[in-house]
Amino acid sequence: MGKSQQSIKPLKQALVELHAVFAERVQTGTAVCIQHGHDESFHEGAAPDCVIAVQSTEEVQQIAEICSMHSVAMVPWGQGTSLEGQVAALQGGVCIDLSQMNQVLQVNAEDLDVVLQPGVTRRQLNEHLRDTGLFFPIDPGADASLGGMASTRASGTNAVRYGTMRENVLNVTAVLASGEVIKTAHRARKSSAGYDLTRLFVGAEGTLGIITELCVRVYGRPEAKSSAQCTFNSIDDAVQTVIEAIQIGVPVARIELLDHLSVQAINSYSDLDLPQMPLLLMEFHGSEAGVKEQAETIAAIAEQYNSVDFIWTTDPQEQAKIWRARHDAAYAIKAMRSDGEIWSTDACVPISKLAKCISDTVADLEESNILAPIVGHVGDGNFHLCMLVDHKSAKEVAAAQALHERMIKRAISLDGTCTGEHGIGYGKREFLQHELGPAVDVMRSIKAALDPQSLMNPGKVV
Repeated sequence: MGKSQQSIKPLKQALVELHAVFAERVQTGTAVCIQHGHDESFHEGAAPDCVIAVQSTEEVQQIAEICSMHSVAMVPWGQGTSLEGQVAALQGGVCIDLSQMNQVLQVNAEDLDVVLQPGVTRRQLNEHLRDTGLFFPIDPGADASLGGMASTRASGTNAVRYGTMRENVLNVTAVLASGEVIKTAHRARKSSAGYDLTRLFVGAEGTLGIITELCVRVYGRPEAKSSAQCTFNSIDDAVQTVIEAIQIGVPVARIELLDHLSVQAINSYSDLDLPQMPLLLMEFHGSEAGVKEQAETIAAIAEQYNSVDFIWTTDPQEQAKIWRARHDAAYAIKAMRSDGEIWSTDACVPISKLAKCISDTVADLEESNILAPIVGHVGDGNFHLCMLVDHKSAKEVAAAQALHERMIKRAISLDGTCTGEHGIGYGKREFLQHELGPAVDVMRSIKAALDPQSLMNPGKVV
């Protein structure tokens, strides 16, 4: 990952020019560079040569023009919550910190959309919308930036009803490697005007350009919410309940699966007393009568699949408590092993294949010595394996890698994908090739056309 001798002189010249424009905002300290070269993933980080916190599209454009002239890599940074090494500066270069571009620019309440800068976080946006009767539903758990969420095509617990970032970004403004600025669309709810460039940048992980503004859909807050928890004797019964609920069209907002190990971790970490068995957590949005009907329908389905109990509530405090515990699941799982790092990976399959994929993965886990709770956004076929691994043990890392590879290839063999929401980064590049084959060459052609020097987040995705 080191820089060649030939790259040192152009880098030094680029730094001189960047200092002339941004002065002391060009940070080269070891600590700040290391911080901006590592995300929350298990993968090894790589520090950039400098970090610049930008405040406008024009500043990103200036950096791109200088870096393009001297062939210096650029890596965007939002909140550092990605999970596949997306922010690692594999070729050094400039980390463009977008966290200070955090202004909500325009709330179009009548049109149900918001224009904002990429550093706005999801919690910040919903706080801004609190008095409007609107909310932004995409919730990956972490308080990620909206630019980062768009770049990784994030989703989360509400995706089963509201979709992912793919469905909820109307347009982006992006700075290309050359410094050219483009806007991919206007605010119309639909368009047939040419190539869908918005979708090209949503999920590109900063490899095609840097998003400096975006317009997202927002929704009216539901009249009522209720939450439910339902315990099962087996994961298979829980998944079959989800499949039937989706197939008959219950408009559930969230359906989350936790295996018995995840429940054990959450009980300990969040001081709860949930039965340590496979558990479904659900949330329903609608009218008071509607959420009651949805809960009763799910309860009846669950009973057919041997549910042990079904409890639901409309109490906001009780609902907040259980969903906060779910969002803290990663930290709870990490606390299960003091000498282990959490390696969180995901896969997604057609919902009809979900039970088989999870049950085969569970069987594989039982034959290994890896502690790995399972959680999942099972309403859309997505689940996460949270392996606890000692990074210092080569044997343990190798065993986890083999387990991971089998899970991913199992999902792909079931017509699924190597990642439902974490993205590719550099951690899953080989699996993308396995999944899509020659289509990856098409992606490389697009990358070469927009970024011929491969300066935008090099080493990621393709």
